[in-house]
Amino acid sequence: SRCPDPAAAPRWEPQPLSYQELQSERSEVPVARLLDETALGRPAKEDSGCGQLVWVGEPVVFGRADSIAGKYGVWMKDPEPVAPFTRDNTWRVDTVGTEVRQLFQYEEAEQLARGYPAKVHILPRPLESTGAVIYRGGLFFQPRHSRSVARYDLRGETITAEREIPGAGYHGQYPYSWGGYTDIDLAVDETGLWVIYSTEKARGAIVLSKLDPETLEIRRTWETNIRKRGVANSFLICGTLYTVSSYSAPNATINFAYDTATGSSRALSIPFENRFRYLSMLDYNPAERQLFAWDSFNMVTYPVRLS
Repeated sequence: SRCPDPAAAPRWEPQPLSYQELQSERSEVPVARLLDETALGRPAKEDSGCGQLVWVGEPVVFGRADSIAGKYGVWMKDPEPVAPFTRDNTWRVDTVGTEVRQLFQYEEAEQLARGYPAKVHILPRPLESTGAVIYRGGLFFQPRHSRSVARYDLRGETITAEREIPGAGYHGQYPYSWGGYTDIDLAVDETGLWVIYSTEKARGAIVLSKLDPETLEIRRTWETNIRKRGVANSFLICGTLYTVSSYSAPNATINFAYDTATGSSRALSIPFENRFRYLSMLDYNPAERQLFAWDSFNMVTYPVRLS
């Protein structure tokens, strides 16, 4: 589906947004300098295991899209790959267009940087927006114009499961603040597969559901008090949802956390850099212990530190 022109995108209740921008401007925290040693590369081994997010490093550019189709997109690695695929395999979808069906497969991230895919999968159903993830040998995505989630098997090249997310808004009802039909966003963390969305019942607040990766059945659902249209993007680490204040402010923040273990949310102010000023996708990879992002044609990673 075609991503709306940012200039023409509706402005959703700007007051909370301006408050979040203000918060991000005030958050000059020197902790980034203290932890600078991890800005390039992965955190040290003593950082392994779960914890709360305390720091996000500077973005590292991996590759750049070379056509307008790649202004927005999603790129990913499988944290729990299934043979013949490995953790080195890298995947990418350029999401600008009316019929987004091409999934590019690369042997490794360096091949992605050079722009030559090893294979191009043509999806049986067109994909909506930038919410897709790769997990346990499958591409999980939202088929266009639907409130469903589907699993495309990378080995068999067929859709093996599809399920409607009850009541989920779609195609511009409850997107993130940048628009782009980002109503239904999939995520993977140490605990499994998630879907992030909203419903009329939740009045636009973020709803989280844990999915069975084989059948896509909903195992459990949480309703947060974080307004989906008021944040730029979100991701999960160790069962906690984190949101980003702005998709375009160079000095944004990770501004909220919702812990599914306690069912409570809290405000944060962890510095987050939008280097290219248009963040359209953000996901955590628990095997790499990094955030993967798409920032205005650029595929970037961010190192993270957990407490």
